[in-house]
Amino acid sequence: MISRYIPDYLRHAPTPGVTGFAVLAGIEASLRGTLVSVWPLVMYQSLGENAARVSLVYFAAGIASLSWGLMVPWLNRRIPRRWLYTLGASFYFAGALLAMRGGAVATPVAMVLANFATVTVFICTNAYIMDFIARHELGRVETQKLLYSGLSWAIGPMAGVFLWKWWPAMPFLMAIGFAVLLLATFWYLRLGNGRLITRARAPAPNPLAYLGRFFRQPRLISGWSFAVFRSSGWWVYVVYLPIFCIEAGLGDRVASVAFSVSNALLLSAPFIMRWMRGRGLRRAVRAAFGWAALCFALAGFGQVWPPVAVLALLAGSVFLVMLDTFGGLPFLMAVKPAERTEMAAVYSSFRDVSGIVTPGAAWLVLLVAPVAGVFVACAAGLGVMATVAGRLHPRLGAPRGARPRPVRS
Repeated sequence: MISRYIPDYLRHAPTPGVTGFAVLAGIEASLRGTLVSVWPLVMYQSLGENAARVSLVYFAAGIASLSWGLMVPWLNRRIPRRWLYTLGASFYFAGALLAMRGGAVATPVAMVLANFATVTVFICTNAYIMDFIARHELGRVETQKLLYSGLSWAIGPMAGVFLWKWWPAMPFLMAIGFAVLLLATFWYLRLGNGRLITRARAPAPNPLAYLGRFFRQPRLISGWSFAVFRSSGWWVYVVYLPIFCIEAGLGDRVASVAFSVSNALLLSAPFIMRWMRGRGLRRAVRAAFGWAALCFALAGFGQVWPPVAVLALLAGSVFLVMLDTFGGLPFLMAVKPAERTEMAAVYSSFRDVSGIVTPGAAWLVLLVAPVAGVFVACAAGLGVMATVAGRLHPRLGAPRGARPRPVRS
């Protein structure tokens, strides 16, 4: 009888909504945004200011992160999702502590732990989103996440570098604080272990078994490829632009300021999404990749006049922000309900694959060309994705029952 007097919000956890996921994204963006411009500088410093050596370490870190990401669904069958999310957020804490120690060994290991944290939190969050958010609301939740993250991504990169120059441990102490806040907010939202689709009767499959189902679905492959090359563009912008600026004599703060300016565009996510709806998802993705490729190609002329590389990559980042807003929708809209956790793990691997491909390709380019050559190589990959985007279905992303609109090629 006493249960009648217990408030509903205590007896039944409220269904998580768009705002809850946006708040989580905003807190994580504060953590990652503070460190995103610090990591390349710390790595460059701890590895003897050698760009090729930095590329090799990033390459190895990418392989480790990819391997971990593919194991997360297997762990999720043995560890409740809420505890798996907690483990991932704890990696942020451990990585920041190790980074404060510094050194040629501790710094790369700290970055790997931070990558593990990002992968784990990303997989769990996407699985929660696909559990609790309706398919037609996916675009709205992506927009809200970017909107709540925009200020953190705009201020964090510049603030992180300034704090690092003032006291090397300060940005990592801030990251620890944000990690604690992220965990507290997650448990306050009471996301639990997600919704149960069906109870499995067969033994849990091998962690790599679901890759076969992924490779049999071309829509998933193309959506994942968009994420990989979009991430590669950000990789080049975040990691190799600071190195280029230092070697060109522009200083170690120019790139962080440019990155903060780029991320301020995340605040325009609702307008970007409205622009996409007016033109269709296929045309929007193709245009964004095409213009980004052109800007990165122009950055190659930075070898002649360094400021042109900064300006061209800053312009290219506008289109990368557009892809951040709607570039993940082709994959999310193609996932089957029974494969949410597994395909969320596959999708999250785009960070690690780009973290392997980008520094690996950059290392090869740096054997025969200066850092500006990395910008041109990235432009080629973005151009290929513009061609692939032209093969998407013209009505992808349109509401069901909507009348088809003529699409101009």
